Amino acid sequence: MNELIFGGARSGKSLLAERRAAESGRRVIYVATAQGHDGEMARRIAHHRDRRPPAWGLVEEPLYLAGQLERLAAPDTCLLVDCLTLWLSNLLFAGRAAAQAEAGEAIDCPLLRHQTAALAAALPRLPGTIILVSNEVGWGIVPMAPVSRLFADEQGRLNQRVAAVCDAVTLVAAGLPLALKAPPA
Repeated sequence: MNELIFGGARSGKSLLAERRAAESGRRVIYVATAQGHDGEMARRIAHHRDRRPPAWGLVEEPLYLAGQLERLAAPDTCLLVDCLTLWLSNLLFAGRAAAQAEAGEAIDCPLLRHQTAALAAALPRLPGTIILVSNEVGWGIVPMAPVSRLFADEQGRLNQRVAAVCDAVTLVAAGLPLALKAPPA
């Protein structure tokens, strides 16, 4: 069973994902996509790490998420991916799409195309439980900077693509979950 849990910043989406992982009755592996390049991000990572149960496994994967999930997925395992938003940001900068957007060039990012397609293709065939956390960034104003517009557009596309192949999709706002897509009965 695969579930996408998404919402705005500080909506409670990670807490819900962690609770669902703990309740799964499976061995939990936390798949972290964040990179602590600065003090503020390092503090965010530490906050997430400190609230996780010590028995949970941890794998850090900033770019090649589908391949990592294929290696880790098992019938007795729950993989909690937190989060697709930071993963997308990593892809945009590693693949030069961000620099192309800022330069006003056409975006040609094979890394982004390949990795997002690989994730969408892998999810339906993976055993066990996969819980993916993502941000909803499209409810605000259209960003002014080209790289920010690119990011918002790609985040919306990624969320749609992942939601289409997940069994369940949950929107979280103000700590309250709203089921948008329920698993088959």
